[in-house]
Amino acid sequence: MLHQNLALQVADFPRLLILAGPTASGKTQVSLELCEILDGEIISADSLVIYRGLDIGTAKPNSAERARAVHHLIDILAPNAEYSASVPAKSARFD
Repeated sequence: MLHQNLALQVADFPRLLILAGPTASGKTQVSLELCEILDGEIISADSLVIYRGLDIGTAKPNSAERARAVHHLIDILAPNAEYSASVPAKSARFD
């Protein structure tokens, strides 16, 4: 689990957190723990996890990880579908 004092600082968090880092740096685990503390959701910005069937080599969250927090923009397109950066911009609303 994340440091215990993090839960005490929840009120100080912005409405949108961006978690970035190199592959295999632990982003998924940290994001899941943050979601549990903040009652948040995950919006993936990974360029490959949007495609259904591309599970090997993408570090796509597994079913247990997906059950811990709501995930968006994962497995939304067939591998041959056209896609651009405007799609997640239109899909992710922070009202």
